[in-house]
Amino acid sequence: MSVAGKSRLVWFDANRVFAAIGVVLIHSSTDFSGQPFVNVDASERLIPVVLRSLGEFSGSEMFFLFSLFLMAMRVDKKMPSYSSAIAMQAQRLLIPFVFWVVFYAFFRLLKADTFNYVPYIWDQITDIKSWFGYLLLGKVQYHMHFLPTLFALFLFYPLMRGATRYPMLGLTLFVTLGIMNNTQGFIWGLGLEAELRDYIIRAIKIMGYVGYGLAAFALYGLWKDGIPRGESRLLRRGGFYFAALAYVATIPFFAYAVQNGAWGVRSGWDFYGHFLMPICIFLIFLGGQYRDWSPSWSKYARYSFGVYLVHPAVIDLFDIALFKSGTSGMFSPTALVLLRFAVALPASLFVSLGISKISLLAWTIGLGPTPWNTRKTKGVGA
Repeated sequence: MSVAGKSRLVWFDANRVFAAIGVVLIHSSTDFSGQPFVNVDASERLIPVVLRSLGEFSGSEMFFLFSLFLMAMRVDKKMPSYSSAIAMQAQRLLIPFVFWVVFYAFFRLLKADTFNYVPYIWDQITDIKSWFGYLLLGKVQYHMHFLPTLFALFLFYPLMRGATRYPMLGLTLFVTLGIMNNTQGFIWGLGLEAELRDYIIRAIKIMGYVGYGLAAFALYGLWKDGIPRGESRLLRRGGFYFAALAYVATIPFFAYAVQNGAWGVRSGWDFYGHFLMPICIFLIFLGGQYRDWSPSWSKYARYSFGVYLVHPAVIDLFDIALFKSGTSGMFSPTALVLLRFAVALPASLFVSLGISKISLLAWTIGLGPTPWNTRKTKGVGA
């Protein structure tokens, strides 16, 4: 890419920062067990649920879109062989993934000890079937599904390349999500053994998420061909409208959470509102590519992948400290969420920054070569 081309990607980096903030907000907006404060009145859980809904303007699906957009750029620029491209992605994704699987498998014991469920975690750690789930599905922690799923999506990149030439293929995301939604509902109703069901559901999800790859490659093709300034503004306006519409579609899901203190099931238009939201937000930033973006966005975007990986550990440490101090009952749900988010976001950035400065660990967040590979490579967080 030329210097001018690189400067135009600051909008992309700003979107990555926005996504990292959203993910931290999502995981900061629950009680200690990950639920929408089931033991309080509905009025007290209203603000936390609203904050959760705002965080979901940019969730983990947005990170799929980012990574697949970058994949489109890489294969278009260099045209590697299939084997070399997949080998490179395996090194970038799966090696750090194994590190974080082992880390979170044992790190969870800290919270388990605080909230008295250590035997449950030890039973998992000592069960070989659990490790298959950790390594193949990312079940070791609620956010770790991202890496094995993303690698599986990369396997389909030759199919996705067609959308760069024919951007209309990006619209098939609506179709792939619909098939995924319908089939997953059917699988859940079969009463299968939990482990088998999880693998089938993940396989179906990967097939559905290929639509994100088609959309990402289509968006890359449009960006590469050049979108005039005036048309970019139109694109931005459309992005805002459809993001607002997608948010409206999710209101029934969050209303259920407020009323019942539990997360419901996304099955109708609230499903589409949630899973199409990343495209809407991406269009907003793509439509703003000619705006005067600060270089600081690119500086902070380097750590967005690290923030994604470490923020659950930071949130757990916050919860442990608050619970052990005996002050957790002093905070309303809203105050707890706001305080947790105010601590977790900068702390996650600080931890990521610290990891990036340690040459033996920087590779774990995509910012350096592995210790056994001194060749400098750009990671997924670069």
